[in-house]
Amino acid sequence: MNTAEQRFTPTLDLPRPVRLSVVKTPPPPIKAPQPLPVHETAPAPASWAPEGLNGPDPRLMNTQRGFVDFLLDRYFRLELDGWDKLPAEPALLIGVHSGGPLTMDAWTIGFAWYRHFGTQRTLHATAHDVLMKTPGLGRYFRRMGVISPTRDNIQAAFEKGDDVILWPGGEKDSFRSWGKRDTVELGGRTGFIKLAIRSGRPILPVATVGGHDTLFVLSEGRGLAKLLNLKKLLRSEVAPITLSWPLGLAVHVTPLQHIPLPAKIRTEFLEPIHLSKDPAMADDAAYVQQMYEEVERRIQAGMDRLAAKRRFPVFG
Repeated sequence: MNTAEQRFTPTLDLPRPVRLSVVKTPPPPIKAPQPLPVHETAPAPASWAPEGLNGPDPRLMNTQRGFVDFLLDRYFRLELDGWDKLPAEPALLIGVHSGGPLTMDAWTIGFAWYRHFGTQRTLHATAHDVLMKTPGLGRYFRRMGVISPTRDNIQAAFEKGDDVILWPGGEKDSFRSWGKRDTVELGGRTGFIKLAIRSGRPILPVATVGGHDTLFVLSEGRGLAKLLNLKKLLRSEVAPITLSWPLGLAVHVTPLQHIPLPAKIRTEFLEPIHLSKDPAMADDAAYVQQMYEEVERRIQAGMDRLAAKRRFPVFG
């Protein structure tokens, strides 16, 4: 090939191979699930009853009906009078209860009320925080319609058109010694009077005797309670010495350490007390004390009448 041919001979320039590289993009970080706002959470199931305000649960009441009938009619031989004394409007029932943590006189009222009214008129019992927080027992109480005795809970029950029964004496009342079994104990607590005035509800006093024979309280143990600091630990001013089955002689500080004995229980609803319609009277200390003493007097008179019906000193 001559010089000219070399000069004009075209050359083919092929492109160089291109090396492809894959860029790996890291995946986006996974975010931890965040809780939904309160208003977006799923609704609670219909069977859930906050603080017992939706109770009692008819399914539970029907399931235990046979056992309840046995307790009321055979075991405790309940006599409950005064149904005609109930006012047409919802009321605040005030009474005493006996038998330590398992106050059968109180429970027989609740069972008898449901047996009498069914779902037509609801009564909410109240219970100490220790009982409401006891595993298993607290949930059972709520299904029974029991509420903690706070002003908000009681007012909420009234707004639903329900009745509420309250035992102002608390553990002072339920653990009073056997020698005081027929003496009313409201603990000097006048808050229920103020609550009734402010809510515009009548008070229905309730007298009962016999519950103290389900558990024999030999000593209230107030000195021992101070020594054990029970007021701070359990909100209790007593550490009672009791005689019960099956433990016999024991310090009674837990809810489920005895089986109630088969005492005869007599209960009566008394004439309602209609308080002042002026909410300002709730701040009148003299009026509040006067009404407290009137409730106390009526309950004591009712207990005296019921105690006179005993045929035997114990269980009768």
